[in-house]
Amino acid sequence: MTAAKKRQASAKTAADALERVRAICLALPDTTEKLAWGEPTFRVHERLFVMFTNNHHGDGRLAIWCNAPDGAQEAIVAADPKHFFVPPYVGKGGWIGINLDTGLGWPAIASLIAEAHRVTAAKGKGRKKR
Repeated sequence: MTAAKKRQASAKTAADALERVRAICLALPDTTEKLAWGEPTFRVHERLFVMFTNNHHGDGRLAIWCNAPDGAQEAIVAADPKHFFVPPYVGKGGWIGINLDTGLGWPAIASLIAEAHRVTAAKGKGRKKR
């Protein structure tokens, strides 16, 4: 396969993955999409819960970064480092990175996205508006 065809296949894979992530996220209540830092992000009540990344700063990953329940990151990443990683920037807040091109099934990805949505929506409740 030529380099151009490989890039084209990669672009199609990324576009297909983004469409699946978008469909999952936007099916959740009160979710909006916003472009931030050059990447599609998904928010519930304006609070970020998923960020789509494609080769973020040259890391070679097609992935999403998701909010996760407190204390879950270490166990998830340790149990399956092929599919999960600690993302930059938000990893220190307990978020998980999910590789989208390593064979993890879409039902599992959808479940993790739904959990990220739930955790983020719950964190936003009770906050005072400025």
